[in-house]
Amino acid sequence: MGILNIGTQALQANLIALQTVGNNIANVNTPGYSRQSVVMEAVQGQFSGGGYVGKGVAVQTIQRNFDTFLNQQAVQTSSVQAADQSRATQLTSLENLFPGGTSGLGQAISDMLNSFSDVASAPADLTARTVALTNVDETASRMRDLSSSLDALQSGISQPLGQMVTNVNTIAANIATVNGDIAAAQGNGQPPNDLLDKRDQLISDLNQLVQTTQIPASDGTVGVFIGGSQALVLGTSSATMAVAPDPYGDPLQSKVSITNNGSTVTMDENTLGGGQIAGMLKFQNTDLNDARNMLGRLTLAVTTAMNNQHQLGLDMNGNPGGNLFTPTTFGTQNILPRTSGNTGTGTLGLSISDLTKFVPSDYQVDFSSATSGTIKRISDGVVTAFPQTPPATAPALATVDGLNINLTGGTPAAGDSYLIKPFNTSASNVQAEFSSPRSLAVASPIAVNAASTNQGSLTVSNLTAQNLATPSDNYSINFTVSGTGTTYDVVDTTTSPSTTVLSAQPYVPGQAISYAPPGVAGFSLTLTGSPSNGDSMTVGPNPYTAQDGGNATALMNLRDVPMFDGAALTDGYAAAIAQLGIRSQSANYSAQVSTNLATTASSASSAVSGVNLDEEAAKLLQYQQAYQASSKMIQIAQSIFESLIQGLS
Repeated sequence: MGILNIGTQALQANLIALQTVGNNIANVNTPGYSRQSVVMEAVQGQFSGGGYVGKGVAVQTIQRNFDTFLNQQAVQTSSVQAADQSRATQLTSLENLFPGGTSGLGQAISDMLNSFSDVASAPADLTARTVALTNVDETASRMRDLSSSLDALQSGISQPLGQMVTNVNTIAANIATVNGDIAAAQGNGQPPNDLLDKRDQLISDLNQLVQTTQIPASDGTVGVFIGGSQALVLGTSSATMAVAPDPYGDPLQSKVSITNNGSTVTMDENTLGGGQIAGMLKFQNTDLNDARNMLGRLTLAVTTAMNNQHQLGLDMNGNPGGNLFTPTTFGTQNILPRTSGNTGTGTLGLSISDLTKFVPSDYQVDFSSATSGTIKRISDGVVTAFPQTPPATAPALATVDGLNINLTGGTPAAGDSYLIKPFNTSASNVQAEFSSPRSLAVASPIAVNAASTNQGSLTVSNLTAQNLATPSDNYSINFTVSGTGTTYDVVDTTTSPSTTVLSAQPYVPGQAISYAPPGVAGFSLTLTGSPSNGDSMTVGPNPYTAQDGGNATALMNLRDVPMFDGAALTDGYAAAIAQLGIRSQSANYSAQVSTNLATTASSASSAVSGVNLDEEAAKLLQYQQAYQASSKMIQIAQSIFESLIQGLS
């Protein structure tokens, strides 16, 4: 009977609908599950004299409620958010390593320099000398501790980065497996909804680690690509991702590589887009490296300036001063040739030209020939060509940002490349060189005296020794006042006859009078006031070094020397933490923005694919009633059939 068939079909269709609704309710909290709906269609009617008679209902398919565009948008924004959040979290940790206030490195440097004020006032006081040396040791200790903290942060990145890459490989292999299952299920003529959900969830999980693009194939599989065009999954095969070394073998930086069919490609983090791996690599290779360079620049400038000045003084035994801090030596850890591709035999060296011009950056040296090429400052991409005009002092290829980059041996070939890292090791091993207060060289080896016949108002503002701590020459500075102005001559009176070494130089109050040729004991003298014609000053060895604190004053005065981008030496640390603070604030803002975008995109996708329990409950009642009505239809059909049989018997 037709009514029985119609009732049976309706019963089956509504039962499937009830099962589908129940499945939706059961998976309301399942990650990646897409709400399913039963699509029903009317069975084609049978023609009769009175028209087409309906023959019931059939289930056409079980549809997955899914919007490809919204899902891709949600996955991409979530991937960007993962990268931004990962970097912002690490930058917050980095910022916390550079505290301000009394516990910061800046305060230690200020305390160290200020302690030389007491030594200058009482050069023979061993207690004042001991306090100064203690502050020197404390400054070195904070530099080392900060360097160690950066190393620990570096180690804390390497391990999770390796685990993330392992997870990428696992997820990629699973996607390839599901691709195969989906391709096999395509032959059934119906979409394998659960497998499609599983693959989409795997792709979403993968994008938390590395941003991908997907290209569907005609067989139902999906190709997954990273870095723009590198295939991670093609059909049922997957590539292998790995943490790769820097092209220069820099142990503090990493790349990632992908190996497919025996071919390996190394990718820069800037090509990866989003994902936690991109965020971690950007932090490690840029932010952490910049912080290390800022600390290294500060350490190298402060310790070298202190060492240079200390060497110009005399200790309590009359001996020239040595190094206050362990001096930085440049070696193979600072100059890294490219690990592959260099064909020449050239070796490079590094030396300091001007402490006040340091820029916290690494440098890339590329040779276009054996004697020419370019030096790129990596922090901002500024390029300097060599040979320079005017040429750098031999054997330097070029002088860049206060650094001499030298060719120390061999012959470079065109195409050779080197990475210069001037500041990466400055703070790691620095320490105070001695602990004896008597060895502190705070006495100036030179003194200045005004002639007893002077009539002008000249007064000494500052006197600093230059080049050597044990001068033997005597100099006379003679002033001439005429209608055209005031000039001075510097005369070396050590020998007979005397030698004029500077002649008719214009005198400007407050401007240093300097004479310091290489290898000769020299001086820098600053005077204020106005001389009379014939006035003179004499500069020579200091006969009272035991009670002199002139070099202590010079050490203290380093605090005001323009050192870091024009800022005073004592402001170097404040500038560093300000840069880190701005970078951290910017990263946190980017993370907040990308989080809001990801949340919005996820909500839009969930509005289509997510399970609404109220809606499903309403459908449950709807299909329950339809099921019961179908049962009643069958019951009626059965009753009619029984009545018919009874009538025939």
